[in-house]
Amino acid sequence: MTIADDPPPQRPSEPDPADCCGEGCARCVYDVYEAALARYEQELAAWRERHKG
Repeated sequence: MTIADDPPPQRPSEPDPADCCGEGCARCVYDVYEAALARYEQELAAWRERHKG
């Protein structure tokens, strides 16, 4: 499999500080970002395993 056929995952964009209302929401934009970042890191590790060398 080539990188063209299996591109690396894209890192999620960090939220802008203005995106957070500061109200202590149950699912703050920073919580959503942290979850997306964790998924990205897992997907990147799997991608690197597929493309060793």
